[in-house]
Amino acid sequence: KKTAKPTKATVKQQQGKKGPLEMSAKKPVPFLRQVVPVRKKVQRDPRFDDLSGEYKPEIFMKTYSFLDSIKKQEKEMVQKQLKKCRNMEQKEKLQRLLNRMTQQEQAQKKQQKLREQELTLKRQQRELAKQGKKPFFLKKSEKRKLELAEKYAELKRSGKLESFLNKKRKRNAIKDKRHLPSQKNL
Repeated sequence: KKTAKPTKATVKQQQGKKGPLEMSAKKPVPFLRQVVPVRKKVQRDPRFDDLSGEYKPEIFMKTYSFLDSIKKQEKEMVQKQLKKCRNMEQKEKLQRLLNRMTQQEQAQKKQQKLREQELTLKRQQRELAKQGKKPFFLKKSEKRKLELAEKYAELKRSGKLESFLNKKRKRNAIKDKRHLPSQKNL
């Protein structure tokens, strides 16, 4: 009896690894065939990658706290340049830059305040848990209500509550007018 020979593959390489591929003439060539294999670059986003470690805002703020002093110096420099500047276009640019810097500073302070509030709430929950009580976690809506109440208290202390409420009323009135049917349609 004759032993069956193993069938050859339709694609085979000649002269080892570096030889050209021998393709079957019976099969149609694909439209987009890969001539040279290319290693795909894997892009890494440090925000979502485990190699970069876990993000902890407290540690981040401590590590980059030196930037606050640099930003303060830059803000003072811009203020000095604004006082000296005579060109109106340059003055407007500097004013916009100064406004942006102050807004960023205020946003950072607000974020820091929120973080501190969260930490105090967590500490209170831990203390209650140590005493044997069941922990209670606030919903987002309840947190927003607390923030709003604190904002109103701050405005009342500074004496700007009336102006803030007037602005809010005007804004709401404009929104309501937009939703009303116009005189032209009648």
